[in-house]
Amino acid sequence: MTSLMSNIRTIHRTQPSFPTMDGAGVKLKRVFSHQETSLLDPFLLLDAFGSENPDDYIAGFPWHPHRGIETVTYMLEGLVKHEDSIGNSGILNGGDIQWMTAGRGIIHQEMPQVSEGKLAGFQLWVNLPKSHKLIDPRYQDIQAAKVPEIQLDDGIKIRVLAGDYNDTKGPVKDIIAEPQYLDVEIPSGQTFKHTLKDGHTAFAYVFKGKGKFAPDSDKYFDMDNLVIYNRNGDRIQVTASDDDKLRFLLISGKPINEPIAWAGPIVMNTEEELRIAFEEYRNGTFLKK
Repeated sequence: MTSLMSNIRTIHRTQPSFPTMDGAGVKLKRVFSHQETSLLDPFLLLDAFGSENPDDYIAGFPWHPHRGIETVTYMLEGLVKHEDSIGNSGILNGGDIQWMTAGRGIIHQEMPQVSEGKLAGFQLWVNLPKSHKLIDPRYQDIQAAKVPEIQLDDGIKIRVLAGDYNDTKGPVKDIIAEPQYLDVEIPSGQTFKHTLKDGHTAFAYVFKGKGKFAPDSDKYFDMDNLVIYNRNGDRIQVTASDDDKLRFLLISGKPINEPIAWAGPIVMNTEEELRIAFEEYRNGTFLKK
């Protein structure tokens, strides 16, 4: 008989985020990018941003194109104003999530706003399969009040942004990657157990406290660390340290297993498709009706 423990996922790899700058000079922490595409398919990039100093973020991300991907912005604190080439505009506040499907092409800007306190959040890039790279652009803007939060008897809190937790479904719908996007907070000393789809990519990113991310490991990972799970197994088990509560993102999705041609904000399947995209951007035919 197979032991239940054998179904619990093990850790494939861990790594710290690293400081960098992007946009017009925004200071952030890059959690993963080009080097991890095979490990984290369908996820391409994750950035974490957080500062109380407006000089670190106010330059923002002025007008730029995207094609072939989805960008996911999840705000913890502060305000970001967004506008795009198809007439959408608005403000993302703390707790809000925006899932933007660039599809065949969109030009937008994301501009942090100075407000009292800290600006903090995350941006995730999700690849689209060849069959959906040229679909119509769309947005799913979800206000914080519409994101369900579950509190378990042991004090564990789970915000369900996409996918589901038990019978609770997140507000982001109809995404090709079948994502699950959870914001999990575990009190000190408590253990969180969760079921994932076998074969799906899964990772955790710690942004508060420290914890043990597999029962067969004695190592604890603290904030700014990425934990990449092996794809075999249908459960994970995470235990917070006795020192402080642990908070992390837990994200999973279905791998695409297609070639990637990536340059800046555009991700296609071939170099020729990339060349065409940038040529269209230069000659003014990037946006399609």
